[in-house]
Amino acid sequence: MSEELIGLIGGSGLGEVLAEHITEAKTEDIDTPFGKPSAPVLIGTMGARKIAFLNRHGEGHLLAPSQVPYAANIFALKKLGVRSIIASCAVGSLQEEIRPKDLIVVDQFIDKTFRRQGSFFGNIAAVHCELAHPCCSRLRKNILEVAQKISTKTHDGGTYVCMEGPQFSTRAESLMHRQWGGDLIGMTAMPEAKLAREAQICYGLIAMASDYDCWKTHDLSITKQALLEEIIGNLQEATNNAIELIKALLRSEGGLCDDNCGCRKSLELAVWSKPGRINEGNKQKLAVLFE
Repeated sequence: MSEELIGLIGGSGLGEVLAEHITEAKTEDIDTPFGKPSAPVLIGTMGARKIAFLNRHGEGHLLAPSQVPYAANIFALKKLGVRSIIASCAVGSLQEEIRPKDLIVVDQFIDKTFRRQGSFFGNIAAVHCELAHPCCSRLRKNILEVAQKISTKTHDGGTYVCMEGPQFSTRAESLMHRQWGGDLIGMTAMPEAKLAREAQICYGLIAMASDYDCWKTHDLSITKQALLEEIIGNLQEATNNAIELIKALLRSEGGLCDDNCGCRKSLELAVWSKPGRINEGNKQKLAVLFE
């Protein structure tokens, strides 16, 4: 267990709060071929685990979803030796049974993003990773087993529709997302999960429901300010629930890293370019991803 370095990525809600629960902390300022990550990586301890924490939106939550340097973030964690990532994010619910303050251990995505770097290998080589199951099933199982020991309602699986933003959905879009089979709507999990797979890192995502998306009509007697305060209150409570789950997970005895996991071998058959045609300088630049 001591050699495991667990990556934690905090999104809306958790980004600023989670750092307060890390002990023996030191910061690492990492350079990558894709620029600087969102913030310096905080290395420390939570529970019995050594963790590397990254605030997805940067200090002060200044980075909008489209501006997050996803490639630099994942590359930086890989460079530090992270083999498993537990990520968190705030979402709107697309289903009645997923209530505000609930947690969801995501298993599927519909990616609607279009402004973001979605691969490490663009203009370098043709690399096609298998992504039928974008979240690590082994890691999901560990999270769900621990979730049974806390009081928060935690859903086993959910399809996360990742939109570009920064605007929220129109009601027509929200209704369409429900017809597609979406359970959650958010702006940050893609291409993060895809890049984790390309980096051969196991990736698990705990989503925090802050409200129902606009498919569900709000009580018109409630003022906009009161509605915003309710959503913020829901997110704060969901954040506390997610911290409880993450801390319990990091205290658990199960191994969160496993080099025999399929996620850790995702590049074995993914490189379709002829080796002799790939620029040697580019090979060296991305060597970290193959370790």
